[in-house]
Amino acid sequence: MLHGSQGGATGAGGELTVPMAWLYAEYIADELLRTGDLMPPTSFEFRAGRDALALTIFLSDAEDELSGIRVVSQLETWSSLTAYDQPWQRWVRERLAEREGRDGGNRSPDLELAVAAWRWLEETELLAADLDAVPVPDEEDGPQVWTPAWQLGLPLGHLAIHLF
Repeated sequence: MLHGSQGGATGAGGELTVPMAWLYAEYIADELLRTGDLMPPTSFEFRAGRDALALTIFLSDAEDELSGIRVVSQLETWSSLTAYDQPWQRWVRERLAEREGRDGGNRSPDLELAVAAWRWLEETELLAADLDAVPVPDEEDGPQVWTPAWQLGLPLGHLAIHLF
């Protein structure tokens, strides 16, 4: 979808290119998380889950054209990509590199948003329960540790898929 513009991310003829593939992936991820009702939509944890799930959805679609009809048929693929024992972080890096190579160094607006989401997930740390620590009886919330946002968001996205 193209809309005319004087500035911003422009395509051929100076037209503004709307990143519909990324926006659609983000919308699907948002709806999956809201349906699962796992956390408040205003929380950083929700954002981490949405971004991790949106990256999975966006990068698993080779043509950048998600079809609404295919969403339900893709749930199993997204679930397997976000499973605990999968190398999701490496997969994301490889897929982003493939997309950049395919674009010849000129990032599409969709890819720009995906890279920004990935950067936020990698560089942001959230305080989460330390599942490896020995619980202290007097601590109300238990021991906590700073965790990269993607490590918290990925299981939330995976769970949201199953709850859908």
